[in-house]
Amino acid sequence: MKSRLLAGIAALVLAVVGAILVVSYAQGADARAVQGLEPVPVLVIKKAVPAGTPVAALTPYLASEELPGRAVTTSALKNLDGLAGKVTAVDLLPGEQLVAERLIEPEALKTSGSVDVPKGLQEVSFQLEPQRVVGGRIAAGDHIGVFISLKSGGIETKPEKEATQLTIHKVLVTAVQRAPVATPPAQPSADGATAPPEDTSLPTGLLMLTVAVNDVDATKIVYASEYASIWLSKEPLNATDSGRPGIMTKPEVYK
Repeated sequence: MKSRLLAGIAALVLAVVGAILVVSYAQGADARAVQGLEPVPVLVIKKAVPAGTPVAALTPYLASEELPGRAVTTSALKNLDGLAGKVTAVDLLPGEQLVAERLIEPEALKTSGSVDVPKGLQEVSFQLEPQRVVGGRIAAGDHIGVFISLKSGGIETKPEKEATQLTIHKVLVTAVQRAPVATPPAQPSADGATAPPEDTSLPTGLLMLTVAVNDVDATKIVYASEYASIWLSKEPLNATDSGRPGIMTKPEVYK
């Protein structure tokens, strides 16, 4: 009887020890696998970064992570040393490694995203807030519709009336520049640690758009920038043009 009891206890102890060994091995498996692949520290994007953001403002958007050497891009950056004065060339997305090619001199920001100007057209630039530029989702090479709104004087028969018109169709965007956004200082959290500023996920800052148009349309854009207001739509070349409503005034809004 005693021998069976002792054998049972021994079997139970062996089972417990075996379970502990298995759990310990499983917990250390990932660490051993990474160590075997020679982990390398790199900077990884943690929050979306708009194009044109200065290197000096990048720290709250980054984290240093150790990744397996074979998964690290050749030009991935370990730190921001020696990069002062540069800006991000394009929008950066969470999860991607920060590579050297993404940081350029400010004067190169426009040319990096520019496209060729069709023969016979000229370029003109203007600034707008993100809500007037399809939420900031316009890029070089897109085509846009240009809406011009006048508070008065747009219609000869009704000079006192406000009016809006999709005045210029399918305009080629040759470049988009985003104003650098100042990063608010990090705020200490409840435990005393410094927390990065809250990400509202909304586009901020002005956008400078450069478009290719003929001389008449360039004059309309300049006039509207000076004396009226402009709103844009994303209007691909295959977008339908119904020919209506033409000039929009108050009586037409509810028709």
